[in-house]
Amino acid sequence: MDAIVNLLARHRDEVQANAAGRPTREEAEAAVRVLIRWAGDDPNREGLIDTPRRVAKAYREFFKGYDEDPHQILSRTFEETAGYDDMVLVRDIDMASHCEHHMIPFVGKAHVAYFPTGRVVGLSKIARVVEVFARRLQTQETMTAEIAEAIEATLEPRGVAVMLDAVHQCMSLRGVQKPNVSTITTQFTGVFKTEQSLQARFFELIRHPR
Repeated sequence: MDAIVNLLARHRDEVQANAAGRPTREEAEAAVRVLIRWAGDDPNREGLIDTPRRVAKAYREFFKGYDEDPHQILSRTFEETAGYDDMVLVRDIDMASHCEHHMIPFVGKAHVAYFPTGRVVGLSKIARVVEVFARRLQTQETMTAEIAEAIEATLEPRGVAVMLDAVHQCMSLRGVQKPNVSTITTQFTGVFKTEQSLQARFFELIRHPR
C-alpha cells in the first residue's frame, strides 16, 4: 500500500513540476544526495538512504505557499456586520518561514489588523494569508509588506497594520551565533499610516493580556 501511495505521489509531483517548469522529484532527490556528499557523508548509508525522499517531501510542505493565492483566500467576505467599522485585530498567529539567503527557518508571531469598509473577512483567512507567504522563501521585511499588500488590495479597507516578531536561525546557528535575538518588522497603510494614535492603539492591543 505504501508503495502505491509513494508512486501516486511521485506521479502527482511530476505532473505539477512539468506544469510549473520545476525539476522533477527525482531531480530534487538527486540534489539532496549531492548536498549530503558535500556535507561529508555517504547518502547510501542506512541512516541516509531515505533522506532525499523525505527532504523532497518536506520541501513540498515547507514551500506550498507558491501554489496558493492569497487574494483568492480573501475573496469571500461578509457584509452583515451591524455597521461595525472599528479595528479588527488577529494577533499571535504562529508563523514559520525560511530565509531566502540561507534557507534556514525563522519562527515567531504575526499580528494583523485592518479597518473594514462595510465588509469583513473570516478571521481564519487572515491566518491563512500569513501562512501562504510564510510558506515561501522570504525575508521578514518582504513578508511583512506582502501580507499588508494582499489585504489592502483585496479588502480595500481604510487601513492595514502588520507586525512580525521572529527569531532567525541563520543568526542563531551560523555567523554571529546569537540565539534568541528577536527581529520586529511593521507595515502600515491608510489610516494606520497617517494617524499615529491608531498605530499606538495597535501596539497596545497586541501587548494587552488575554
